[in-house]
Amino acid sequence: MKPILMRELLGESLREARFAQGRTLRDVSMQARVSLGYLSEVERGQKEASSELLVSICSALDVPLSQVLSTVSDKVARAELGQRMVTAA
Repeated sequence: MKPILMRELLGESLREARFAQGRTLRDVSMQARVSLGYLSEVERGQKEASSELLVSICSALDVPLSQVLSTVSDKVARAELGQRMVTAA
């Protein structure tokens, strides 16, 4: 069973927010003042983002951090439910 990794769910949520706005990695990275490569790694769940970096990315996306964290929380809950269902089967 694959572990639930917060960094992956957080990156996925940030990517979804960016895609919903039709924005590029370059645009968000410039506005957030983070390197393009690092933002890409955060979105792919390969890097753990600091709280300061998350605030900067959320600000660049004009999305409240609380909204992103709520989305991540929902994703964790669904993943946990899926794992329980697999274990019970």
